[in-house]
Amino acid sequence: MSKNPIHIIGGGLAGSEAAWQAAQAGVPVVLHEMRPVRGTDAHKTDGLAELVCSNSFRSDDAENNAVGLLHAEMRLAGSLIMSAGDAHQVPAGGALAVDRDGFSQAVTKRLEAHPLITIQREEVPGLPPTDWDQAIIATGPLTAPGLAQSIAEVTGADALAFFDAIAPIVHFDSIDMDICWFQSRYDKVGPGGTGKDYINCPLDKEQYLAFVQALVDGQKTEFKQWEGTPYFDGCLPIEIMAERGVETLRYGPMKPMGLTNEHNPTVKAYAVVQLRQDNALGTLYNMVGFQTKLKHAEQVRVFRTIPGLENADFARLGGLHRNTYINSPTLLDSSLQLKSRPGLRFAGQITGCEGYVESAAIGLLAGRFAAAERLGHAPSLPPLTTALGALLNHITGGHIVSDDEPGKRSFQPMNVNFGLFPPLDPGTKLRPDGLEGRFRGKEKSIAKKKATTARALRDCREWLGLPAPTAQAAAE
Repeated sequence: MSKNPIHIIGGGLAGSEAAWQAAQAGVPVVLHEMRPVRGTDAHKTDGLAELVCSNSFRSDDAENNAVGLLHAEMRLAGSLIMSAGDAHQVPAGGALAVDRDGFSQAVTKRLEAHPLITIQREEVPGLPPTDWDQAIIATGPLTAPGLAQSIAEVTGADALAFFDAIAPIVHFDSIDMDICWFQSRYDKVGPGGTGKDYINCPLDKEQYLAFVQALVDGQKTEFKQWEGTPYFDGCLPIEIMAERGVETLRYGPMKPMGLTNEHNPTVKAYAVVQLRQDNALGTLYNMVGFQTKLKHAEQVRVFRTIPGLENADFARLGGLHRNTYINSPTLLDSSLQLKSRPGLRFAGQITGCEGYVESAAIGLLAGRFAAAERLGHAPSLPPLTTALGALLNHITGGHIVSDDEPGKRSFQPMNVNFGLFPPLDPGTKLRPDGLEGRFRGKEKSIAKKKATTARALRDCREWLGLPAPTAQAAAE
């Protein structure tokens, strides 16, 4: 314990993984967890890395699925969360699901047994003191009020959200541009814009009325009792607006004014759904104003009735729920460090990532970055081509901050998905025989995913200093 320890606040998946990574690098850690001294509305035990919702880590397919790829990269990096998950797996088809009690107990025992980790059961009521020169806040969506208030004071009143108002995000290449067109309302050229900054999906009167009725009739999720009902006019769910009157949406997010359909200029659309670019790569588009409490299956069914989105592939579906998170793209540097206070990092869901595995992955990176600095090294960032790098990049700068809606937060939590990865290099061979032109539709999509995951695993191994897998291992 000759080195000053890294202090980590929060013993969830992100905090547990950060503590493990730092300690495995040879740096002492003090892990602060407020349970059982102070409980939360969602947790049932005092175990570390307790899974409060589902017991699934989602797909474990590292070749065709972005979250499965993230699993594989975390395993390469010696992840405690993945190791405990693998050891306590329960049958779930192609997904990795775990026995939640066995999983949490395993994580707790391994952290308690590590000679460089000290676990302190106490609430940290405010920001870490300045003598904690390397610290990580990983308190998740249920951050205690005192600490949340301290974070708000240091980051700015509008930089900390307590609810996600999430609109669906669509993969650009699944939008039918023979129906949709690029245009900003009244061809307005905003900051960094061209006058063609939105994708527009036109609806006639019959389509619009059917769409509104589908929103009203669709099955919705309910708020948990402790969440409350955080509706306010700035982020009303789309179906709540529809319930206020059949014309409400035409005078709100679906107003058709200032738009001319380039495919049929003489016919005025009765209503228009707009999508706005969501990431710097231009691979993801956000459905503007479409935050929703519709159940996920209902969202897919209803939103695919919108002209041009019949075959939409959703990178993320909408929602509205309690979730404390910061405006990371403006507040954090590329190593998850608060720009205004060197040495203080954030990790997990509070940074604006969504999901168990994503939360643990950001904890993994924060732990490694803090340990590197404690050891006198510059943090080594994962390549953008990896799942770890793509997720980190989205949180710390890949997301586009909208300037056309003053007062509205445009950064929202995101699961890892292929839309966050940079495109494949030109000339990348998708077929061993080189007959690229033979690929069509779904077959080409599958081949692109396989090429993306192969590139990611290769680059992740190089980043970690691991040898390339043997031919036999690769075959297995």
